[in-house]
Amino acid sequence: MSFRTRLALVAAAAVAIAVVVASAVVYLVVRDELRGQVDDSLRSRAGSIVNGPVSPHIEDGPDGVPYLSVGPFAGSGSYVQAVTPQGEVVQQFSIRSSLPVTSRAREAARGEGDYYFSDVTASGADWRVLTIPGPPFAVQIARSLSEVNHTLHRIGIFLILIAAGGILVAAGLGLAVARAALTPVRRLTKTTDHVTETGDLSERIEVTGQDELSRLAGSFNTMLAALDNSIRAQRQLVADASHELRTPLTSLRTNIEVLARENELPPGERERLLDDVVEQIGEMTALIGELIELARETRGEAQERQEDIRLDLLAADAVERARRNRPSVKYRTDLHSSFVFGAPSTIERAVANLLDNAAKWSPPGGQVEVVVRDGEVTVRDHGPGIAEEDLPYVFDRFYRSRAARGMPGSGLGLAIVKQVAEANGGSVVAERPEGGGTLMRLRLNGRPNGRPDS
Repeated sequence: MSFRTRLALVAAAAVAIAVVVASAVVYLVVRDELRGQVDDSLRSRAGSIVNGPVSPHIEDGPDGVPYLSVGPFAGSGSYVQAVTPQGEVVQQFSIRSSLPVTSRAREAARGEGDYYFSDVTASGADWRVLTIPGPPFAVQIARSLSEVNHTLHRIGIFLILIAAGGILVAAGLGLAVARAALTPVRRLTKTTDHVTETGDLSERIEVTGQDELSRLAGSFNTMLAALDNSIRAQRQLVADASHELRTPLTSLRTNIEVLARENELPPGERERLLDDVVEQIGEMTALIGELIELARETRGEAQERQEDIRLDLLAADAVERARRNRPSVKYRTDLHSSFVFGAPSTIERAVANLLDNAAKWSPPGGQVEVVVRDGEVTVRDHGPGIAEEDLPYVFDRFYRSRAARGMPGSGLGLAIVKQVAEANGGSVVAERPEGGGTLMRLRLNGRPNGRPDS
């Protein structure tokens, strides 16, 4: 059973319950109203009998048969009888049989209790009976309920027909409403099937309105866009990695082939080639490590649990390692207490990459200035600086300016910095400061007043 059918059935069932309850309430209200009119009529007749010019009494008729004398008005649409304490019945107007006598009627004949209404069946018909105590007998005034029952029967049939028609109309409207309401779901299903069959993530769902289903369609479009961008980034990463690995692999293969002809090499050439091979393997190892790091950042894999970090202490550790690795470069620091929230190892890698990039472009004996303040790390070198046309691309993967193509490196270091910054809710920019060189500004998710949240 489809969801649309289930929705229509639920709507029809809800309407059916509402209609049935409403019909039952209407039936009971009309029934009480009609029976109330009968009771009012009986009370009126009882008042006329009891308070009339002739008090009710039992007389002997001309034929010697006793009868109940209640005045000239009592016979209009009513049946009147008297019940003695012994249960004997004296009738004024004859029907096929007298009304049944109950113990309560005999008690009323003895003057016990108050007047009361009751429903009885006599002569094949239903009667509404008002019993009035009046010792030495009780007067019972009855009125047939045939007209009331006939009216209620007709009303019941009408209500059943109305309820059935309402349920059918509700089912039809439920199907129509379900069809209209589930249109975005059908579009979503169609798009999903298309993406599944073709793998085309450029497909989108038309979004109209602001309801929940429209927001669901918008979220689905956002998810498709994110998946499309992710797959594009992965394909680009694979393509770039293949391109970058091809050159060192070709050079490595060439050197190994030359080394295989050891007898043909001039003196000292073998040692030079071996040094080249070792250097190329080192470069490839670094490149593969950076590719793995970049791929992990692209997939959003967390290296460790995020936590509050003293950015100034982390930068100080990174600077100490840079001093050991680059002894020819001088580092000047200005580190202020600053807390950020993120994964320590990834943020440390980003800071280290900035320091390595600055050291690479610094001349021997050059100075790199590192400042940490309010969740921001700035690293400035005094090298040749970045050309104006290269500034927009320095954080792109594998991008290497003309000046950098003759230097070691893969072009991934700054790309990793950018991804770490964005993964931790920050940003990184490259600037050309006055006085030359390059200034890198890494902004992370800082804490107010340099303190972690409590």
